[in-house]
Amino acid sequence: MELNEIIITRAIIDRFYTKLTDNLETDVAIVGGGPSGLIAGYFLAKAGKKVVMYERKLSIGGGMWGGGMMFNEIVVQKAALSILEEFGIRCHKYQENYYTSDSVEAISSITAGAMKAGLTIFNCMSMEDVMMRTDKVIGLVLNWSPVQMAGLHIDPLTVKSSFVIDATGHATEVVRVVHQKVPGKLKTPTGEIEGEKSMWSDRAETLTLENTREVFPGLYVAGMAANATFGGPRMGPIFGGMLLSGEKAAKEILKRL
Repeated sequence: MELNEIIITRAIIDRFYTKLTDNLETDVAIVGGGPSGLIAGYFLAKAGKKVVMYERKLSIGGGMWGGGMMFNEIVVQKAALSILEEFGIRCHKYQENYYTSDSVEAISSITAGAMKAGLTIFNCMSMEDVMMRTDKVIGLVLNWSPVQMAGLHIDPLTVKSSFVIDATGHATEVVRVVHQKVPGKLKTPTGEIEGEKSMWSDRAETLTLENTREVFPGLYVAGMAANATFGGPRMGPIFGGMLLSGEKAAKEILKRL
């Protein structure tokens, strides 16, 4: 049978339109497609919640693809091995409490697993604002990433969500918008973004988990965004804290849904 270009085009438009309209109102919206966001999305979707993720780049996975300085291996401590096992990711014991995994296998497996669990992902979309009511973030204001990159004046569209997770890493993109534009203070010691500190892997891994919490009504932080918001150090190419942070964010939100 001869392939028809218009049918191909119509199929893409129809399916994308359905996917987009089906996710205008969700339980949780995640901004940032790195490991912490993907893990949070996986556990939320697995629990039967409606979850959508927005990633500004073409690719999903954040910094995990490159391992450490483009050596595509990551390190995970023993406490997070259960998450690798959840996705069937192979790992190798380097020495006590240090396990390595191929970064490409790890992030591609997590991405596929999260989507099969029910997470919907939109790539090439950027969050430019939040939707706000009296005292709570209730959704996101979105535009195409190329629109922002080109500096075009094109109005965005909105999506509504019971909770939002900022998983944008060092940039803390959602938290920064809330801090700059929304009345009220963040739930940090100063009420402002504390800022990321220099590398201290052991301390960072502990604080990544501790700092994974609600930072403003309706807004949670996970992964490196949690440390950057609450003033923790960076951790480098060890990813156990990132994975456990995503799991914790999901568990905390599930208690409230």
